[in-house]
Amino acid sequence: MRTDWRNLGQALGLTLASAMVWGIAHLVAGRTRAGLALAGAYTVLLATVTMAVTALRPALLELAVRPNWLTGLIMTALAIGFCWSAVIISSYRLVRPPDLDKVERGIARGVISLLCVLVIAPMAYAGRLAYVSRDVLLTVFNGGVPLRQDPWARKPRLNILLVGADAAKNRPGARTDSMTVASVDTRTGDTVLFGLPRNLEHVPMPAGPARNAFPWGFSGDGDETTPGLLNEVYQWAEDHPAIVPGTHRDRGMRLLRDTVGGILGVHIDYYAMLDMKGFAQIINAMGGVTVTIRQNIPYGLEGGVLEAGRRRLDGQQALWYGRSRTDSDDYVRMGRQKCLLNAVAKQADPMAVLRGFERIADATKRYVTTDVPQSMLPAMLDLSEKIKSAHIRSLQFVPPLVNTADPDWDLIRREVGKALRPQHPRDKHPRPRHAPRWSPHTSKGTSSPGTAQSLDTIC
Repeated sequence: MRTDWRNLGQALGLTLASAMVWGIAHLVAGRTRAGLALAGAYTVLLATVTMAVTALRPALLELAVRPNWLTGLIMTALAIGFCWSAVIISSYRLVRPPDLDKVERGIARGVISLLCVLVIAPMAYAGRLAYVSRDVLLTVFNGGVPLRQDPWARKPRLNILLVGADAAKNRPGARTDSMTVASVDTRTGDTVLFGLPRNLEHVPMPAGPARNAFPWGFSGDGDETTPGLLNEVYQWAEDHPAIVPGTHRDRGMRLLRDTVGGILGVHIDYYAMLDMKGFAQIINAMGGVTVTIRQNIPYGLEGGVLEAGRRRLDGQQALWYGRSRTDSDDYVRMGRQKCLLNAVAKQADPMAVLRGFERIADATKRYVTTDVPQSMLPAMLDLSEKIKSAHIRSLQFVPPLVNTADPDWDLIRREVGKALRPQHPRDKHPRPRHAPRWSPHTSKGTSSPGTAQSLDTIC
């Protein structure tokens, strides 16, 4: 006797229910022990996932920057997908009618296959994200020595050199046109950004072969090609290996790091360099970034304009916003770059990052260089959570505070020392809205001379 469509529908309904809550079909079919075991396993799995994304979220984020744990996540995701599919198939086999015809069997196979795809796809996607994350960690970050204690226990401040590099088609090598040191209070997350203009001259070099080569400060070749500016130090070291002996990798960044640390009078712990092409790709992957443009900025080579106002910029427009010196100067550009970095950090919401995750990962692998070890990433991730709710100020060493052709290095170090002193609580709040936004002695988009201003005030 043929099975009617109602019985097939009931079988598929029970299979769907078992896909949503393991064990239902087994219980209906009289396989009580197996059904209870599946229901128990499902409850444990659901409780574990719920706890991980709620109560254990901070710990989960720290594990997400450990390659070994990501490998485990990949295997776990695949195993869950396989087991879930096995539950669906076994559930259907228990409750399926015995005498289906060819059409009915085809419908049943299609429905069961669709259910398997629906449960496997999210697991495969999670495994894919874990694989891409692991690949980025292994490509960009060195392994490092495993930490056995809190790295901030004896370290009140973390200093990181952030560099934006620009490799133009009309010249060899790369110029580090954006150089900022982020000094972070490891207890509170309060951060001061020290901006150095690219055109500082005669910068003092660190002790060793570099200082021996330039005892009176860096001068390059002393011609129009390399007049001896701060943004040439990186490429000079890359082109002259003897100036940084014993180093086969990242010679330029190591010399630049030590040089900038000497200028500011602080020890720089790590550096991170981002090629500006990669920065544009990251912004595009995020879906753009919104900034406030203070005045019209010429855009492109065909007479375009980025009009003043609150604007949503794509990667290329954002790059132009941060690079342009037309009708302005280096120091105004430095201010815009700080505002752009601040906007990207604040607007990188999880869903936008998730949607463009693979493109962001690809840009990171291709365009980011850093000496931050993998072992430090969990601690830095925890510190970044403090920074999100902390006070961020910016101090730029630009005219009239600093004469870039003849800088007062002692003055720069004194200003750094003052900026890093503990603040009185009332000083942490931005100035009132009715207070002047820009100092009459400085260009728009830069900090007032000798003061570290809140980025909320500057931007």
